[in-house]
Amino acid sequence: MKKSKKEKTKKNKKKTIKMIKKTTPLTLAEVKSLVEKDKEKHKELLSFIKKFNKRSINETEKIKKELQGLDIIKLNLEHIVKIINFMPEDAADLRMLLPDISLDEDETSKILSVIK
Repeated sequence: MKKSKKEKTKKNKKKTIKMIKKTTPLTLAEVKSLVEKDKEKHKELLSFIKKFNKRSINETEKIKKELQGLDIIKLNLEHIVKIINFMPEDAADLRMLLPDISLDEDETSKILSVIK
């Protein structure tokens, strides 16, 4: 008995399994620069980003480097990206944004001075 073409094709197709090996937090400006390459495909995402992102990619990178340069051990890349995306105006906003870490007054003032 001969196999049909469908059966042969099914047998020859291999499932591709994709795994996420690494995740990197991105600021809205970084996402915008990545998605702008295919504007038609990502119209909705771009309009969302435009509502909330007020800074250029260069400005964002500068702030990120300055925050990393503060050498606050408690502050990881995810926290830095959150700070850049939301740009808290005062210490209370910063505490609400980062409830999982406790920053002292000096660390808080350093962070706020960088983002203002």
